[in-house]
Amino acid sequence: MTTNPIKSDLLQGTLDLLILKTLAAGPMHGYGVSLRIQEISSDALQVRQGSLYPALHRLERRGWIMSEWGDSENNRKAKFYRLTRAGKRQLGIEESNWERLKAAIGQVLSAV
Repeated sequence: MTTNPIKSDLLQGTLDLLILKTLAAGPMHGYGVSLRIQEISSDALQVRQGSLYPALHRLERRGWIMSEWGDSENNRKAKFYRLTRAGKRQLGIEESNWERLKAAIGQVLSAV
């Protein structure tokens, strides 16, 4: 069964959480982050470059990730991102916030 990608914009902050969680597995270039999110979500989530790279730059400005140039799998120069200590702490905060939001939405959806 094929699922259609979710077309609506992600809630503000959700993309940050997805990026931080993806980078928790290890350093990755931007396109790799996008592919990994798509793969893990069984193609339900597709992060467009126009959303991904501004988010990566925002997270870097906040000190939650850092980048360095390296060679990709196909020997091309690529910027690789990784979590900082502050990013690991922020990931914990974001996951906690997500759980509270998920519970609150569940309560609203189950109300009669």
